[in-house]
Amino acid sequence: MTLVELNRLPEARAEGELSRCCGSMRWARLMSAERPFASIEVLAAVAQRVWWSLAAADWLEAFAAHPRIGDRPGSAWSAQEQAQAATMADDVRQRLTQLNHEYERRFGYTFLICATGKSATDIMEQLERRLRNEPGDELQIAADEQRKITDLRLAKLLA
Repeated sequence: MTLVELNRLPEARAEGELSRCCGSMRWARLMSAERPFASIEVLAAVAQRVWWSLAAADWLEAFAAHPRIGDRPGSAWSAQEQAQAATMADDVRQRLTQLNHEYERRFGYTFLICATGKSATDIMEQLERRLRNEPGDELQIAADEQRKITDLRLAKLLA
């Protein structure tokens, strides 16, 4: 899809396409309402502005749209993003599963990381480190990871 095509889509269809990039329905609605975008750079800037304007509940909705790292990806984009993690050894997969559960118990949502280009070991180390964060700090970190994922997916949408 091109930027021109995205700009011309009916509202509901644009929201649907944008929701592939970020699982917050409010984000997708607000982004659709911001159209037309003059350029990809403007789209990226608006995406960030809208993301950071959302409430924590909207962020949590976006986080919930992601599979756990190491689980079966829910979409082709998730599979691409987690490609390095897909080849992990069984012991690493088991440890990652354990850490994912610890994270969810501690913070109440799925561990989120922009996994593109990261090995399973890199992800596991990040997860172990982030488990030590305070809940408010971790929410901000996870939100920034979602922002990175959204940026990548917007580029894929318009590729």
